[in-house]
Formats: sequence, structure tokens, C-alpha cells
Amino acid sequence: MKKNIALVTGGFSGEAVISYKSAKTIDKNLDKERFNVYKIDINPSGWFYELNDGKKIEINKNDFSLKTNDGTIKFDAVFIGMHGTPGEDGKLQGYFDTLKIPYTSCDAGTSAITFNKRYTVAVASMAGIHVSRSFHLFKHTQVPLQQIIDGLSFPVFVKPNNGGSSIGMSKVYEAKELEAAIQKAFKEDDQVLVEQMIKGREFTIGVFKTKGNIVTLPITEVISKKDFFDYEAKYEGASTEVTPAELDEASADKIRDAAKKIYSVFNCRGVVRIDFILDNDSGYPFMLEINTIPGQSEASIVPQQVKAMGWSLKEFYTKLVEECFN
Repeated sequence: MKKNIALVTGGFSGEAVISYKSAKTIDKNLDKERFNVYKIDINPSGWFYELNDGKKIEINKNDFSLKTNDGTIKFDAVFIGMHGTPGEDGKLQGYFDTLKIPYTSCDAGTSAITFNKRYTVAVASMAGIHVSRSFHLFKHTQVPLQQIIDGLSFPVFVKPNNGGSSIGMSKVYEAKELEAAIQKAFKEDDQVLVEQMIKGREFTIGVFKTKGNIVTLPITEVISKKDFFDYEAKYEGASTEVTPAELDEASADKIRDAAKKIYSVFNCRGVVRIDFILDNDSGYPFMLEINTIPGQSEASIVPQQVKAMGWSLKEFYTKLVEECFN
């Protein structure tokens, strides 16, 4: 019996455009001989399944079912191909948990924590993972600017605390530029992170679980043509990605070990992508953030890493779906 898989995409944030690109790749590569795949678009105007003729059928949110001419379709599992809220921050995960429908991503708690950059860093730090010094600012509570200037050494990164798309982010070289950068980030979010820059090479690594084992994908080095890996670098080609990264084995092992430890400490599920800076001074990898729904468009990093490992995306996505039933 083929299993019914709901491929959920869209979302309520600016990252929906990226969600649709990811969903396209996932849809193309999910094994149609094993799964009946239904692409479901969750957006501010509703939750819909679109038929081939463009007609839309609304999802019944009471039990996440779909009424078609052939009867009612219930789903065996959900493949989440949605960046930003509500697919990456735990809201949909909590909904599926209440309905007891398995899904391919981290659970609600892990998704909510990792969507908050500062809470991620705090949990990682408690587990002995190297992280940068930072300040966490809330719109409702002013922190004196001088306190931040005294507490960190420049340059610093100022970024919205939630989400993963790098919109609203700035690199600040001197104290006088800090206020404007904080205001820019607050336009995107009610919480802002000010983080000391770690000097070194930037790497990112996909990690997933299959048959109970934590597996790391080949490491990618991200070389930004811009001053840092911002939205343009990430989505408009202003960065070069080298997969597999050219890196000495000892450093690669440190990154892989840190990645597996993070996956385990955060109780991750499905595939996540963890970003690191390999610190020039200490040689240690410093964790930047965890992406629990990494991009899956053709140009995205995880698909590059899967191919570098010698696997097809079809094999990879099958493993992710199978694992969510365990």
C-alpha cells in the first residue's frame, strides 16, 4: 500500500517564496512509486490542495484531511517544505502532534527554540559548544547602547533574532553605526541579536538521522562575495559554495563532531543544517545557528551535499520519510 504524504509549503512570512522553490525540488524527487504526494499550500488566505486544473480544495483543519471526488484522503505523514512561520518555528509541528500525524522535521519544542537564534546559542553554550558573545535585545526593554559597546569588541553582527533568511542583518564596524543597525533589525522582528564577529572561514553541514544513527553530510565552505552571508549572498548568487569543502581532516572532524553533538543535544529530527565559523585563533568551530528546515531548491546547500555524498535526492527523501515513522 502506497502511503499518503502531504508536502506542506508556503507560509506566512517573506520566506514563502523560498518555500515554493524547496517544495518544487521535494515534489520532483519524492518517490511516486512508494508515496502518493499531495502538495498543500498553507498561506494567509487558507490551506489548499491544488488540482492539476488549478482548482483548489480546502483542507479540513479539524483532522488535516482532504475531500476529493474519490473520497476523503487522510495523511500517513507530512513532509514539511516550509521556511519561516508556521512551518519552521514549531507551530505546525504542535498541530500535527495533536493530530498524531508524523512529520519529517524537528518536533515543536526544538523548532521553537532553534527558530530563536539567541536561545539556540544559549542551549548550545550550556552543552559546551563554542559560540560567540552576544546581547539579546527586546523592543520593550531598552538596553543602554554603551553596555553593548563595552561588552563586545567590533565588528559585530546585528540581526533579527527569529527566522533564518538574513533579511534585516548588518555588519557593524564601529560604535557610531550600531544604533541605526539595531533599528533596521527591529523593523523585521521584536527581538534583535548583537553578536561579536568570529574571524575565520565559514562552513555549513547537513545532519540527519536514519535507522537511529546520526549521519553527517559532506561539509560545504561558504565564501561570500559580499562582506557577509546576507540575503543576496544566500539567494541571489553573491556567494560561492565549495562542496565538499577543502579542509584538513582534523578540522573537518571537529566540525562533524560538533554537528553530531548539537543534533543530539537539541533532540533534532529530519535533516538540519548547522552553520559554523572555524575560528582562526583557536581552531575550534563556533556554532552560528541551526536551520531545522534547510532549503531544498536545486541550488540549495543540502541538495549539493547529498549529491556530493553520491546519493540521489530520491534516496535521501525516502530515508527522511521512513525515519519519521520510527
